[in-house]
Amino acid sequence: MQDLETLRYPIGQFDYGKTVEPDETRQALEAIAALPHKLTALVGKWGDDQLDTPYRPEGWTARQLVHHVADSHINAYVRTKLMLTEDNPTIKPYEEGEWAKLPDSTLDVATSLVILSNLHARWVTILASLTNEQLRRTYYHPGMQKTFLVSEVMNLYAWHGEHHYQHVYRLAERSGWL
Repeated sequence: MQDLETLRYPIGQFDYGKTVEPDETRQALEAIAALPHKLTALVGKWGDDQLDTPYRPEGWTARQLVHHVADSHINAYVRTKLMLTEDNPTIKPYEEGEWAKLPDSTLDVATSLVILSNLHARWVTILASLTNEQLRRTYYHPGMQKTFLVSEVMNLYAWHGEHHYQHVYRLAERSGWL
């Protein structure tokens, strides 16, 4: 069994505050664009037994992870639009752990996979059109007491998608489902 830290952060923790280079922004855009297809290809045909397996001891199930990614990326999409239309808006944090306990987290993952596919199509359209000036727009996160640049948010959500993809991929690998 892997150590808990590796199970929690299979690709390491996100590096907040790092300067984002233009090639990293392009790579983040590509990762955000690819995530819905990649995640659907991995879990789209899984049965309930697989989906209801926690990715680590005391962790969320694969089903909860898929629904969490949709919830999180919906918030990120809205925050992106706020950054581009308002001056340094203060965003509304949410309790992701509490959201994962709500009844919609027990639905078939297809509902969230479809949301992700359509949401990312819209989000990537916006992100791909951004100028260097727009990539420097910001929002303030009161829970973290930090201001984020659009370019940093792009990298954060590229990391976030891959982080959770690796949770379910490595679960499948350990369980012999690949």
